[in-house]
Amino acid sequence: MSQWDNLLKNLGAWRGSFTRLAPNGVILEDIPTLVTLEGIEDNRTIRQTIQHFSPTTGEVVYNRVLQYSSLNRSILFFANGAFSQGSIQFAPFTDFGAEFGLIAGDRRLRLVQLFDQAGQLAQLTLIREARSPSLSACPPERLPLTVAQLLGHWQGEAVTIYPDWRSPDCYLTQLHLRQEGDRLIQELTTPQLHLTTSAQIDGSTLRFQHSHPIQVLLLADACSSNTPQTIPKDTPFFLEMGWLIEPNLRYRLIRSYDNKGGWVSLTLVTERKVTEH
Repeated sequence: MSQWDNLLKNLGAWRGSFTRLAPNGVILEDIPTLVTLEGIEDNRTIRQTIQHFSPTTGEVVYNRVLQYSSLNRSILFFANGAFSQGSIQFAPFTDFGAEFGLIAGDRRLRLVQLFDQAGQLAQLTLIREARSPSLSACPPERLPLTVAQLLGHWQGEAVTIYPDWRSPDCYLTQLHLRQEGDRLIQELTTPQLHLTTSAQIDGSTLRFQHSHPIQVLLLADACSSNTPQTIPKDTPFFLEMGWLIEPNLRYRLIRSYDNKGGWVSLTLVTERKVTEH
């Protein structure tokens, strides 16, 4: 399937909310929204309408219509409609960030991670949406993610796609998570690496001390946000969003950058828990 066909998996009227978060996960603002993606000209063109509503009156306070018939270099889609778009190059004194999107049936979860011109995590936006022809009430969302839900042994299937549209790479992954006191121990195995790391558990925040500090926030709707606290210099890094769809099923989207700050790949991991901790 083409990238455009994969985009079409996102067609529909998505009612939800844009929840703006501080870098530590504290909610700053919650705005009701309706995002409609409509195929026109036999789906050769997409018309996208973004509406924000007043939380108090329900009136439309923002309305924007976009129309496009091609995709730019900053975005890639998977066959199930999952996608990521964002900066293709990190550079000093410029804003940097990415959006991630995952679909599970008629629910969609998006996350925007933004960094300031000093390369520090500045803001997150969590976007929880439900697709409904009648635009009736959204189905109930999942509770905030917890450490306990992540513990155990996960087997995954990873697909990596590339901005230059070369052939995807597909491989198996193993992830084992266990808790020792106030620390989370993570063992990750892929065909390319075997890595053991640990994080300090601080409420709904996990702090990994790699060569550069990494922060994982456990958010509403069983979402996780994984970012460097500050974009490192001359070191590869990644941005990641996770979504626990079911107790034993999780998606992760990983946007990887090289040591020069260039975007190199996008990976979708579909992992299932096979044993408890």
